[in-house]
Amino acid sequence: MAKPLPQINLTDDEKESLSRIVTKRTSPQGLVRRAQIVLLANEMKSTDEISQFLSVNRKTVILWRRKFIEKRLDGLKDEPRSGRKPIYKKNVVAKIISKTLEPPEHMTHWSTREMAKEFNVGHMTIHRIWKKNDIKPHQTKTFKYSNDKMLEEKVIDIVGLYLDPPANALVLSVDEKSQIQALDRTQPLLPLKPHHVERHTHDYKRHGTTSLFAALDTATGSVIGKCYKKHRHQEFINFLNLINRNVSKNKDVHLITDNYATHKHEKVKKWFKRHKRFHIHFTPTSASWMNQVETWFGILQAKRLKRGVFISVKDLIQKIEGFIKQYNNHPKPFKWVKTSQEILAKAKRPVKAI
Repeated sequence: MAKPLPQINLTDDEKESLSRIVTKRTSPQGLVRRAQIVLLANEMKSTDEISQFLSVNRKTVILWRRKFIEKRLDGLKDEPRSGRKPIYKKNVVAKIISKTLEPPEHMTHWSTREMAKEFNVGHMTIHRIWKKNDIKPHQTKTFKYSNDKMLEEKVIDIVGLYLDPPANALVLSVDEKSQIQALDRTQPLLPLKPHHVERHTHDYKRHGTTSLFAALDTATGSVIGKCYKKHRHQEFINFLNLINRNVSKNKDVHLITDNYATHKHEKVKKWFKRHKRFHIHFTPTSASWMNQVETWFGILQAKRLKRGVFISVKDLIQKIEGFIKQYNNHPKPFKWVKTSQEILAKAKRPVKAI
């Protein structure tokens, strides 16, 4: 006579957990079946009844009842499998990885097929080895670190303006987007419609360029902008005068800008001496990304310029001005989240690596 199996005796929490497994649509089918076996066993169903009801083997019912009694809910989990034994020895894999890190003589990087020829193995073997070790010879990334001697002071200064701006003062992020081209297509575009994306001719006509000077109010997100034919110190001074006329006279103005020579011209320096309420703050060299107006230029490029069609420079300027006007109807400031310590720590990593 077969020895009777011990009773399950589920707690309320265990019942709830097992029921959740059964009803959850994303639960693995095997786990659902085990949960059903335990729930039915708890209802005093016999092994034969459970086997017949769930259409499973009696041994399967007995196995998962026992595992649950031994380890409770943890007993229903799959145990880790050893997997297939590796075909290639560790020293061969190490040689493949080492060879991958050295560019071939007449190419910039290895491909899976070139490496497979080198070691007389299948290219999918190379793919799996690279994937397991997170090696990606086909990809590259760019980097640029600042060698500014005043890097730390400038980072702390600018981040301080973003995170803790001075009282009764405006913080404006200022820069120019130069050489914006008025590009016109050689044929009319084919507009967007169901089953067809918008289509442009690949060739275009050039009608000239303009340079946009822009000042982003970091507190409100609103933008002051003006287009000029050139982007010399004369235009920069003209734009500074425009800012001076458009901002409140009883507030100090802190301008954040990059190290372009136009911004450091002698006549520009004299302008700042005459306008005491204006204070200029330079980003570190090779770190113009810290200037928030660059983010706004990206928005302008994506939403107005990249796919725009401009029949003349005048048309280009009108559309840029229209975009700024529309943008200022619902401005939104950018949220600066990085502290100066986080930026400086990251800036020093490539220097250590080099």
